[in-house]
Amino acid sequence: MLELLTSPQAWAAFTTLCVMEIVLGIDNVIFISILVGALPEPAATRARQIGLLLALLFRVGLLFAITWIIGLTAPVFTVPFDLPGGAESHRLFDPEISWRDLILIGGGLFLMVKGTREIHGEIEHEARMLGHAMSASFSALIAQIVLIDMVFSIDSILTAIGMVEEVAIMIAAVIVAIGVMYAASGPIAGFVKRNPTTKMLALAFLLLIGVALIADGLGFHIPRGYIYFAMAFAAIVEVFNVLAKRSRRKVS
Repeated sequence: MLELLTSPQAWAAFTTLCVMEIVLGIDNVIFISILVGALPEPAATRARQIGLLLALLFRVGLLFAITWIIGLTAPVFTVPFDLPGGAESHRLFDPEISWRDLILIGGGLFLMVKGTREIHGEIEHEARMLGHAMSASFSALIAQIVLIDMVFSIDSILTAIGMVEEVAIMIAAVIVAIGVMYAASGPIAGFVKRNPTTKMLALAFLLLIGVALIADGLGFHIPRGYIYFAMAFAAIVEVFNVLAKRSRRKVS
């Protein structure tokens, strides 16, 4: 343990893993921010704290079950499909499906269904959904946070295992990443709540993340850099829209 504190390689691995875990945590923060927006204060703050604490516990717990986690990548069954002419090299998806793939596909479908329903509610039944949001079940929201935490935790830990060998470094990086997520989740949730138009953008992000998870589960990896660049660009445009609205209000 003491060798790790004085090892430049260990610090380099820790820094790199921290950055990766924080970036991978963006998905989790967006989902939690949208969910807690359906609760009044102080229940929203408590739900956010519980959600991120569970995310930390899931990740640390999974790190102590590395053998089991690695086993999740073993194929469970094979989907027999061949393109015409036997062009197997041009398959879009990996025919070997593992438990990890099934979890990612299930989580992606959940995000797409959740995002679609929320978007539909915002467009078609805004008044009714507002009343429903105020009375949203705290336990039901926590259950949804637990479900998606499990999906993001498995993806996050598999990334950590592929980058670093020392469990202590992984745990330290996860703790730092969750701390940053906790610090960021409050301002993000508050911004979405103060600017209702940004909720539609956040819901669109959920659909994008859901599609990426399903594609990843099917073996068609979409580089996260492309996804996060699109999300960052859209977020910057929305920030300018919010600033422009505030300027018009001041002028009028």
